[in-house]
Amino acid sequence: MTDAGIDYRAVFQGLPGMVALLTPQLVFADANGEFVRVSGRLRAQLIGRYLFDVFPDSPGNPAGGSRNLEASLRRVVATGERDSMAPQRYDVQSVERPGQWEERYWSAVNAPVLDEGGHVVLVVHRVEEVTELIRARGLPGGGRHRVLEAELYTRARELQQVNERLRAAHAREREVALALQKSMLPQHRPLRRHRAAVRYRPATGALNVCGDWYDITDLVGGDRVGVSVGDVVGHGLEAAGVMGQLRSALAATSRVAEGPAQALDVLGRYAGFVDGAESTTAVTCFIDWDTGTITYSSAGHPPLALLHADGTVTWLDQALDPPLDASPEPGPRPEASTAFTPGEALVLYTDGLVERRHQDIDTGLRQLAHSLARHLGADPESLADAVLRDLLPPAGVTDDTALVVLQL
Repeated sequence: MTDAGIDYRAVFQGLPGMVALLTPQLVFADANGEFVRVSGRLRAQLIGRYLFDVFPDSPGNPAGGSRNLEASLRRVVATGERDSMAPQRYDVQSVERPGQWEERYWSAVNAPVLDEGGHVVLVVHRVEEVTELIRARGLPGGGRHRVLEAELYTRARELQQVNERLRAAHAREREVALALQKSMLPQHRPLRRHRAAVRYRPATGALNVCGDWYDITDLVGGDRVGVSVGDVVGHGLEAAGVMGQLRSALAATSRVAEGPAQALDVLGRYAGFVDGAESTTAVTCFIDWDTGTITYSSAGHPPLALLHADGTVTWLDQALDPPLDASPEPGPRPEASTAFTPGEALVLYTDGLVERRHQDIDTGLRQLAHSLARHLGADPESLADAVLRDLLPPAGVTDDTALVVLQL
């Protein structure tokens, strides 16, 4: 049977387990027959209603099942990634006896449904009731399963406390890392004759931050500017430290190098002596208004985007080499040049802008090109803001993003 011949609505309703579809606001969009049957609720009591209005947890449940479930669902919406939960006690109010709570245990898996832009549009909430399994471990008379229940509560509470301490520690480290990152990224100063905009957006979540950098500066000799962006593989405080060393080294090298390839070659050799710098990607370019040329070299980094006056985009991808410190015997890096016309715009960025786990990078590049064309004619500051709005989901992404927009 081909895909066209499959009735997916019937498949969904016939699934043997409990499955519901939730909106990002945790409102029921649909539920299969098994979910309706086991939950004891009619479809009309589910669809269009907030999950925790339909299924409030017992105020006397010390395990906090509803709190844990909501945290899992919010993580899926924020990150676009699947989240599996350990078995939870989540009491259910009796339909026949309102105000009476039935002790129940559940195992849940929550998974995102993404649109073409990588945004979460639905959450698949699959649930298995494991109440009988938990109770089956008990001895006649219920004595042993009460002991196991107490152990389960204790372990769940201990795990919750550990997670809370870890989240607090991660939050503190994130704040310190971001402060360090901010102190080491250069404050954008107006160029002598040209307009540019720089942006940095940290990742959503704990510590996937502080590996990205940007640099833009006037070069000696003529009307020239050097621009670079880079991405350290690590995250947190370590990545911030490595980022600061590499950014400073490349900025200094660019001022004396014959071209961007030589600057990256020196940086790559320097990276071999910096712990944590291996596999860093970077791209740098020298822009010369006297000759109307962009000369560039890339160490494993996504291509620069050149936005033309007619709204088309050219990807500068003719000088690509492996990331820094990726080869034990590094050789001279490649370099390429292209002409530009005054009024065009050059865009440099890190992969957090265009890469998503559930889509290939070509999709992200097409979205970037579309965004640039849609905002053709905007000044660098407005264009940078518009691109971030178009490409970064409102809930954020799991990788940080650096962006430079330069008016040519």
